[in-house]
Amino acid sequence: MTSTMAQQQRQLFGTDGIRAVAGEFPLTRESVFLIGVALGRDLRKNGAAGETVGIVIGQDTRESSSWIADRLTLGLATQGIDVHSAGILTTPGVAYLARSRGYSAGIVISASHNPWMDNGIKVFSGDGYKFPDARELEVEKEIFALIQDKRPEPVVEPAPAPSLPGEESLRRDYIDWLAAGVSADLSKLKVLADCANGAAAAEAPELFRKLGVAVTILHASPTGKNINDGCGALHAANVAKGLVERKGENFDLGVTFDGDADRALFCDAEGRGVNGDAVLLLAARDMQARGTLANATVVATTMSNMGLEIALKRSGIRMLRANVGDKYVLEDMQKTGATLGGEQSGHILFRDGDATTGDGLATALRVMEVMVRSRKPLADLVGDLKVFPQVIKNIRVREKTPFVQVPQIQRAIAEAEGSLNGNGRVVVRYSGTEALARVMVEAENEDTMKTLADSIAGAIQAALGV
Repeated sequence: MTSTMAQQQRQLFGTDGIRAVAGEFPLTRESVFLIGVALGRDLRKNGAAGETVGIVIGQDTRESSSWIADRLTLGLATQGIDVHSAGILTTPGVAYLARSRGYSAGIVISASHNPWMDNGIKVFSGDGYKFPDARELEVEKEIFALIQDKRPEPVVEPAPAPSLPGEESLRRDYIDWLAAGVSADLSKLKVLADCANGAAAAEAPELFRKLGVAVTILHASPTGKNINDGCGALHAANVAKGLVERKGENFDLGVTFDGDADRALFCDAEGRGVNGDAVLLLAARDMQARGTLANATVVATTMSNMGLEIALKRSGIRMLRANVGDKYVLEDMQKTGATLGGEQSGHILFRDGDATTGDGLATALRVMEVMVRSRKPLADLVGDLKVFPQVIKNIRVREKTPFVQVPQIQRAIAEAEGSLNGNGRVVVRYSGTEALARVMVEAENEDTMKTLADSIAGAIQAALGV
């Protein structure tokens, strides 16, 4: 079965695992337990006969994360799975531990940038890569079979240990690995970092100080309900504002993470935003100069700005576009042999080392390294990136009906593309994690861009809107 077919057939897994309001299906206490059972059966089936199956689990700071981790662990325990908890840990930290420690899988309890009421479950294979769509579909089938079976929940003796606080040695391994990968002296940099009251709050302060970075930390006091609340990557302007307000402190850059710290956004010393497209540009040039940019190719997504493509082309670098979602960027990187890929939202994948997923902390360190190696401020490294005006509109929908099945939406898209006549782009897609339709329009003229985006969004709202 192809990845695209499995992607279309899945009901629980989206582009980044299972995600929902905590306490509502599929994240009720009963269904989370059954998800654990189903995952345990899958791991048993795919493991070597007679071999102990061990996994590592990490979580973000939402108040629901610990009970979800505990219920999932209980379900896994019914299948004889040996669960090791790393406690509060970033998503890429779990991926690293899964492969470096030889676990059969890594599981993350997080809803990334979503509000605190939401949560999610994402699964990595023992090689540190996210489960492929086809395998997620097989797990889904097992989950629904268990739901229909309606057997009483078995008693597990002895009961698994609580997921918090977790094994400190696991978390420390991840921090040490990140620090060991840095080859430049970062001690002269001064950084303002927003941890989103999320998983980065557990690792970023210690990591940066270990490397001698003069860091001021914002939003690193999680309460269980303040993750992403007016802070973090969804509110990147906050760290820019803080940097401007503290101008006398002479920060070199600002960085802000999302809830599970698998992505990062930046601002330069003057408080100007630097998104994932700009990071791809500066990283691509640095890697090209050091001979590590395989095939002179970067994999971006359909949402990346045309300005990035043009800037890369000037440097003799080819840009390919993948579907939105870092797992799909990675798939295309593996197909083409590319060593750099990412998303405008700040998911950056570096494959010139042994990382297997986007990592906000690693991205922050890489940006700092490029600044130190080049002896240039962040503004100069991305100053020639001329961004086409771009707008993204989100429309909440009742259901994700394929756009090709709705004539008025198809008509609005076709008319917009005809108006642009090749001097811009239109991308209309559904969110992989929320009940949203996303309309992106790029154009040389800002008024045209807004008019066309409003037209498409209006057609979607009229046909499918809540």
